[in-house]
Amino acid sequence: MSPDLTLLVWAVALTLVQAIVAAFGAMLQVGLPALAGNREHLPPIEGWAGRARRAHNNMLENLALFASLVLVAQVAGKANATTALGAELFFWARLIYAPVYVVGIPFLRTAAWVVSVVGLVMIFLQLV
Repeated sequence: MSPDLTLLVWAVALTLVQAIVAAFGAMLQVGLPALAGNREHLPPIEGWAGRARRAHNNMLENLALFASLVLVAQVAGKANATTALGAELFFWARLIYAPVYVVGIPFLRTAAWVVSVVGLVMIFLQLV
């Protein structure tokens, strides 16, 4: 498996871990019965649990872009050292982004996000 595809698999694993952390945080705040129900009148999830949920949602948005780019590069036969580096930048930046967001460090969070976007752009530029 290519480095790009390997990092895509690990990005999916990271997304799953983020979902579990966000769900656990929400459970601590509102309880399991509320989360297991229809969730129609849940109170706002705040603090680190709210940040975990937002970090997970942001990862979902970015994972769609990353997966699309990596898969197109593979199918088009354009995966190369630059796409691999872009995938590495994306993955490692997202790995840093998640805990930094949960802890609540704003500018470092933004810097990690920017690095992940640079990785996406690197892959994109190999396809156009």
